Amino acid sequence: MSELKEIYFAGGCFWGTEKAFQSLHGVVSTTVGYANGNVASPSYELVKTDTTGHRETVKVIYDPERISLNKLLRAFFICVDPTVKNRQGNDIGSQYQTGVYYTDEESGKIVKQYFDDVRKLYDPFCVELSPLSCFYDAEEYHQDYLIKNPGGYCHITREEYAKVQELNDVVDQV
Repeated sequence: MSELKEIYFAGGCFWGTEKAFQSLHGVVSTTVGYANGNVASPSYELVKTDTTGHRETVKVIYDPERISLNKLLRAFFICVDPTVKNRQGNDIGSQYQTGVYYTDEESGKIVKQYFDDVRKLYDPFCVELSPLSCFYDAEEYHQDYLIKNPGGYCHITREEYAKVQELNDVVDQV
């Protein structure tokens, strides 16, 4: 196995975003949490007050020999509406702002190029892109939430989940 990589996706409510990435071959682990805000070690109760600047985010650890960052980005854009700010589905607030946060220069270059291409398809384009400044794990009951609660709410549709899973059948250029 190659050296594992990490990338962070804020796709609205982190429950559904986590479930989407868990379905991809080459994703080794996921952790939901709060990213790029201005409060150390925030709780869900604090983040949902819309005052911390944190985004509900999924930390994705992946094997770059099995799945490319570009494929992960394709999955992300299947699951989000990139034309809205601070909202996905019925979830409204700054904690639901979409974004991609990277931790190394190589990943940053790949994501920036991908964004340059995708940005041409949407007007407006409201997805954040920046280096990761901080990430705090969410409470345990949020981890693997839709596995533990299969009937739980999610803004991602069954059709979108199916499209993400179909990416497993697409030959990846890793």
